[in-house]
Amino acid sequence: MRRTPVTLGVLIAVLVVAAQALLVPLFAAPAANLAPRDLPIAVAGPPALSAQLEAEHPGAFDVHAVGDAAAAEAAIKDREVYGAIVVSAGGPQVLVASAASPAVATLLTQAAAGFGPQVPVRDVVPLDANDARGAGFAAGFLPLAITSLVAGVLAFLLVRRRSARLVALLSYGVLAGFTAAAVQQQWLGILPGGYFAVAAALGLFALAMSAAITGLGALIDHRGLGLGALLFFLVGNALAGIAAAPELLPQPWGELGQWLPIGAGASLLRSAAYFDGAGSGTAIAVLTAYALGGLVLTLIGRQGLAPEGTPVKVEQVTRPDLVPAA
Repeated sequence: MRRTPVTLGVLIAVLVVAAQALLVPLFAAPAANLAPRDLPIAVAGPPALSAQLEAEHPGAFDVHAVGDAAAAEAAIKDREVYGAIVVSAGGPQVLVASAASPAVATLLTQAAAGFGPQVPVRDVVPLDANDARGAGFAAGFLPLAITSLVAGVLAFLLVRRRSARLVALLSYGVLAGFTAAAVQQQWLGILPGGYFAVAAALGLFALAMSAAITGLGALIDHRGLGLGALLFFLVGNALAGIAAAPELLPQPWGELGQWLPIGAGASLLRSAAYFDGAGSGTAIAVLTAYALGGLVLTLIGRQGLAPEGTPVKVEQVTRPDLVPAA
């Protein structure tokens, strides 16, 4: 059956609306259902305190028992926990790390009211003074994800030779890392930490994202580009928990998001900028796997239709019926 222009237009509208119906819950459902789910926190105090937390908030916290406030603070700085409740002879206090998650810091600050009036709350690892709410961190990460997606698509579509694609991806990763770090640290001033550590984190993410996209394109052609954009960007962005925390998202989606480039990249950047690299091992392994996997697929997958510089052979076809009679 031949499709008329009207039929084709209606079909396009139906497909786009169907995609919209799927994307809205993908982004809205995790954001609307933020709540602690096995959220790691440290507790220094009577054993009954841990039992009380579990009874009052079943399944909300993964409690790590520590000896004192110093041990709790060390666990926070090592990114083993998001915060701590400390009960000593001087009374209770709550330790938070807004740099790890502003949302979790707010949640624990509100929970401190349950321990009595005027319970002190101390921010062990605060956000940068120029980004006191953490909005700049989340907003500044998204453009790099977009440009990395674009770089991967363009490297596949416009660069025909495999070796040239490899050079393009590596060059993009290095330049993107140094440039993004300079913009966020030197220009906007919203990100602390060592410049080279931050640039390395951003560069590894940029390479992982772009190489994975190009690699999928080299593996299964244009369908790979669409699959990469859907999985790594749309799904990955929705499940990354950049502005919240993976443990606040419905599970297993929060955990899954950390195994995709955006979630792993945001976690690595937090570690590099605020925690001297602590807790970055898993994120580095995930991003390295995407980067190496994408580069390998780029090298062994399909290349352009014709290598650059290859002359195009034009065959002359003679139709006897068009040759004038002698």
